[in-house]
Amino acid sequence: MAARAPVAASSRLFEGLCKWYYNAAGFNKLGLMRDDTIYEDDDVKEAIKRLPPKLYDERNFRIKRALDLSGKHQILPKEMWTKYEEDDYYLTPYLKEVIREREEKQEWAKK
Repeated sequence: MAARAPVAASSRLFEGLCKWYYNAAGFNKLGLMRDDTIYEDDDVKEAIKRLPPKLYDERNFRIKRALDLSGKHQILPKEMWTKYEEDDYYLTPYLKEVIREREEKQEWAKK
């Protein structure tokens, strides 16, 4: 049992560091999620096209609101900030699928 204590402590420390960094990044103060901030290369653009309409519309709303707030040099009230625990990697499954398909096509092209 004593061997697990350091692991649990380091896990809590790592989680605390992740939360600190998440808040320090600042995008959550504009109501954005992590996946809203991914650089849009060709793979990301294709993944965005594959989003269900509801997720696509929610993403667009968050980005437009963030652009408006940024232009006004404002942030959302603290109760509206995106919380670390509530942030979701909504785009990541679609992005992984796009990358897997692209890599598979490249492998087939080599043969």
